[in-house]
Amino acid sequence: MTSMQRQALEYLAQHRVLSLATVGPEGVWAAAVFYVSDDFTLYFLSAPTSRHARNLEATGRVAATVQEDYADWREIRGIQLEGDAVRIGGAEEAAAVLRYGQKFPVVAHLAFAPREIARAFERIRWYRIRPTRLYFIDNSQGLGHRDEVPLSRILHEGRVNNPGLPGQ
Repeated sequence: MTSMQRQALEYLAQHRVLSLATVGPEGVWAAAVFYVSDDFTLYFLSAPTSRHARNLEATGRVAATVQEDYADWREIRGIQLEGDAVRIGGAEEAAAVLRYGQKFPVVAHLAFAPREIARAFERIRWYRIRPTRLYFIDNSQGLGHRDEVPLSRILHEGRVNNPGLPGQ
């Protein structure tokens, strides 16, 4: 694993929200979603009736960013990616739920969650994003500095340890 891959994986593990951009019959759309990462594969949940979920069903193509809200442009760091997204089920969904519960404990303990959260989980579906291109942004190295993170080895040769998650 390269240092750039490690840096990008650590960044993904340390953050929780991605801005998801989709396109479909109603046009372009963006939505913020909570996510969990397994290497560079990202999982999120959403209502299948949401506009972004309908767009995913129509095209399967996405773009996304993960970043903080910075006041100084020199501090900007983050992830930009494009990729393919699909609804998942079965064993992959079960694994995503477990991983999500590690990052978001309310998911691991839905029986004790506020009622509105437990009800919302009855209506959601799980989705996977597999990036086809991913960039790590780091303006501390210069305005607009970004490096493309090589993905093919990571995504096609199997798992690597994902920093920051228990049991890895």
